[in-house]
This record gives sequence, structure tokens and C-alpha cells, in this order.
Amino acid sequence: MTKPFTEIDVAGGGKYVMKKLPEITLAFWIMKIAATTLGETAGDLFAQTLKLGYFLTTITLFLLFVVTLVIQLRSKRYNPFFYWTVILSTSMAGTTMSDFMNRDASEKYLAKGASSLGWGPQGLGLGYPVGAAILVSLLIAIFIMWKLTGLTLAIRDIDTFRGESLFWSAILVSNTLGTSMGDFLSDSSGLGYADSALLIVGLLGLLLALKYVPAVSNVMLFWLAFVLTRPLGATAGDFLTKPIAKGGLDLGTLGSSAVLLTILFGLMGYAHAQEQSNIAKLENDVIPANFS
Repeated sequence: MTKPFTEIDVAGGGKYVMKKLPEITLAFWIMKIAATTLGETAGDLFAQTLKLGYFLTTITLFLLFVVTLVIQLRSKRYNPFFYWTVILSTSMAGTTMSDFMNRDASEKYLAKGASSLGWGPQGLGLGYPVGAAILVSLLIAIFIMWKLTGLTLAIRDIDTFRGESLFWSAILVSNTLGTSMGDFLSDSSGLGYADSALLIVGLLGLLLALKYVPAVSNVMLFWLAFVLTRPLGATAGDFLTKPIAKGGLDLGTLGSSAVLLTILFGLMGYAHAQEQSNIAKLENDVIPANFS
């Protein structure tokens, strides 16, 4: 059962605080993959299908991320709709941020006969290796800063505004990095969508096995898995939307996004019902006197 409260030690005594982030369960990872796959298809829908371009779409989706993040940070407890909406917004923004960094307006990335993609710069064209190096450096810098604050990196114990802000900064960069990895595997590695997905699933299976090795940090495994589930979502999204000639199912960005959004909202509704049930059960129990 998901616990709506977490306990930390303060001067040798227990202090109970309301949880702001979810428990890491199988349901968490299913929702993460659904959200990141939707982030890929929705980001491509705005930038490519609707021809808004990488630059304008990135600005719009980053502003959406800021709005959803403010709502999450102001929340007093874990709310599945708030939390997963931020995850979705980071996935969508990460998709177009990665595309803007790595791609350009060459014919390779444009529809047949098109000469530009949206308003503003058409992409920096850094390429996947350079883009990934920049994002890895940013992510390492965030973790170093986080470590220097002395705050916990374990998601289940994050209970401060500062810690949660660092958490979401790492989430945004890791989702952008994951998009770059997924696009590289799908577009440039020669593996294709299905083989790329199988490779990532294999790596995730290895991380799961390492979870049972005492010497390996579970916190490190969580963040590695979090980054890897993003390219899994990217390759799955490409597999759903890309033409059959390129190894995809050609379902289109609009249709795929609609189906994925329905699935994600259904999972969010289920998670919300579970959370409310857990809180109701707890209210019928005796809450410790030193709860704050």
C-alpha cells in the first residue's frame, strides 16, 4: 500500500511529514513509460505535424512546464494529477528541446517539399553526441549541487521545497537527455525502433537485477532507470508514429497522442483513487502525537 506520509528522524524523535512524491512501484514505471511516450508523440505533434517548429514549441512547452511545476510545488501533499502532469510536461518539453539542440532544418527532418519548420531558429544542429555531452554535463552539475546541499537524493524522502526543486531540475534534464538517446538509437544507430526498444528493455532488466546487489546504490539505479525509460518512450513513440517504410506503424502523432493521453489519464485517475483511499484509512487510525 502506498503510504501518504513519510517519517524522518529529528533529534532522535520521529517527525511525520506529508509525502509530495510517489512510491516507486511497478505502477510508477508503467505510468512513467506512458507519460514519456506521450511526451514524444505530443512534442512531435506540435513541432512537426502542426509545423510550429522546434524553437516556438520549446518555448511554449517550457512555459507549460513552469506552470505545472508551480502547481506541484504549491501542493501540500502528493497529488497524482499534479505530479504526472509535470512529468508529462517535462517529457514534451524535453522532446522539442532535444530536437532543437540536435537537429536542424535539413530535408532529413522536414516533410517532403518543405523548406522551413515554424517560426524562429530552425535548430542548432549540434548532433546527438554533442547534445548528449552537454546534457550529461548539466545533469552531473545538478547532482553535484544537490549533493553539496546535504539533502537526500532518495525520492521517497524528499520533503523540502529546495529538494523538490532540484528533483524537478534533474527530471527535466534527464528527460531531454533520454530523448536524445532514443532518437540516436532510432535514427542514427542503425538498430531501428524495435531493436532499440529491446536494447533499452535489456538494460532496464540489468538494472533490476543490480537492485538485489547490496553494494549497488538503489538511488543511483533509480536515476539510471529514470533516464533509460525516456529513450524507451521515445523509441515507442517513433514506432507508433513513423511511416511503415521507416519501420513504424504510421498511426500519426495525433491519433497516437490521443490514445496515450486516454491511457495516462486513466492511470492517473486510478492512482488518485488509491491515494484518497489510503489517506481515508489513515485518518481512521491513530496519528502519532508528534505529527507535524
